[in-house]
Amino acid sequence: MRTLLLTGLILLSFSAFSQNKTAQRWVDSVYKSLSADERIAQLLVVRLSSIDMRTKKVSYFDKEVSELVKKFNIGGICVFQGSPTMQANAINALQAMAKTPILMCIDAEWGLGMRLIDSVLPLPRQMMLGAMSDPSIVYQYGQIVAEQCKRFGIQVNYAPVVDVNNNPNNPVINDRSFGENKYKVASFGIQYMKGMQDYGVMACSKHFPGHGDVAVDSHYDLPVINKTIAQLDSLEFYPFRELIKAGIYSTMVAHLSIPAIDNSPNRATSISRNNVTGLLRKEMGFQGLTFTDALGMKGVTKYFPDGEASVEALIAGNDMLCLPEDVAVTIAKIKKAIKAKKISKEDMEMHCRKVLMAKYEFGLASLKPINTDNLVADLNSKIPAMRRLVAENALTVLTKTDPAFFPMPVPVQPLPNELAYLSIGTRTDNAMAERLRKDYQADVFYFDYKQPVERINALIDSLKPYKKLIIGIHDYSRTPANNFNISPAAISLAGKLQQQNNTLTFVFGNPYAIKNFCEAKNMVACYEDDEIIQNTAIDLLQGKFDAKGTLPVTVCEKYPSGSGIAGAGFFLSR
Repeated sequence: MRTLLLTGLILLSFSAFSQNKTAQRWVDSVYKSLSADERIAQLLVVRLSSIDMRTKKVSYFDKEVSELVKKFNIGGICVFQGSPTMQANAINALQAMAKTPILMCIDAEWGLGMRLIDSVLPLPRQMMLGAMSDPSIVYQYGQIVAEQCKRFGIQVNYAPVVDVNNNPNNPVINDRSFGENKYKVASFGIQYMKGMQDYGVMACSKHFPGHGDVAVDSHYDLPVINKTIAQLDSLEFYPFRELIKAGIYSTMVAHLSIPAIDNSPNRATSISRNNVTGLLRKEMGFQGLTFTDALGMKGVTKYFPDGEASVEALIAGNDMLCLPEDVAVTIAKIKKAIKAKKISKEDMEMHCRKVLMAKYEFGLASLKPINTDNLVADLNSKIPAMRRLVAENALTVLTKTDPAFFPMPVPVQPLPNELAYLSIGTRTDNAMAERLRKDYQADVFYFDYKQPVERINALIDSLKPYKKLIIGIHDYSRTPANNFNISPAAISLAGKLQQQNNTLTFVFGNPYAIKNFCEAKNMVACYEDDEIIQNTAIDLLQGKFDAKGTLPVTVCEKYPSGSGIAGAGFFLSR
């Protein structure tokens, strides 16, 4: 037995050694085939499309990107919005024309539905995942995202977000985070990472050194975090350290001003040698790939325009430069910096070889075209079941004071004026309204965020005859600006009804908005707002499964992080 074990270990070691030699030969061969300009271009990631968020119109850049591939031999492409089949055909065409296989990347934190919004369903965002207690579900989630990426010809997903969102007014991270508990952020981040990397897709922890405690969006300006190194080390750095120990392959570096790390005026962490080489590489020991955050963001271009940010990012020690504004200018500026010995030729070779090694390790040495048959169906196939599984584990009962709810069985013969549903934020039936009509013959009322305050009293009078009232808070903004776009009239109406009527409130969306409804006597946090989540909420109401979720963030003094009535004894009667 001992001899067999020893033989097995020798064979495994030989196999790993042989594979490493094969990889190194491929990297050497490709590196030698590249010109000096192409070696620089291997470090650049360009975008394939963009969307006008106001009109939802997608602009495709496949022609422009084709020219960059042919002229410069670009190293990476980031896929954004667009039709899956159109994007897949573009990816196939670009890979076919490329001298060197292209590292295809995507920013798909909640699956490809985050980007392919016309036909691919999204997965729940990370904050909803943070309401769960079972990390194995996050691993399954990562596996599904990896399967989507591989089906779509993607090698790198810029996920997970491991920023600890400890600022409820954060305009850019917020519900993209697992929450405010650094241990859960790290634990769930590791599971998401493993789910992807175990299935052959590169994960990327972001946004180093931690973007959770900002009140400014780095897309528009440079956020400043005035914390000591000790404070940062005790919170923001923790998840990144843990993911490095767990084997994360890549990290994205944020555009932040943190004087405790680098007190140079207006120098973002993405272009700070103190941050990238000193803190991330030397102190934390991370030797994987680093990607900058997008170099067109105002957080860095405001102070380092016209390709200067790309030069500074390489001087800082980054490997890959995401979305530089002008590729030709960027390459010219980098060449000038190399000639001036601001960037060493040895460092440039090291960065290029690291990128090529990543390409080999994630399958680009034996690339196959994307098969577009049944593509959309394949990308969607596992999403509804995962959305349902997450909802069953995340929905959070914050308070229950009335035995009329939880459970609320479907009556054999509904009584008149037994139940009404008030849908706040909508004008027409959604899945919640339809289900309550069907199961309880509920009467449905609406109050959207444009309704005047003068309508409140009339609506309150209309709802007085009902023995039970369910309130749904729907269709509000994900981000905290303007109080999530929830109108003062809607808040006033909900508050009055919660005090005067026998009510149960479901809040469908970002849990931070619950701060407006903390006096509700019966309330459930639902985190997101779609047909699956709404139907799962009614199944919870009917006692089909036990409540399990807890709040991943503090929403008000009454409901700190970790709040939630959960467990097998949740329902007092069945």
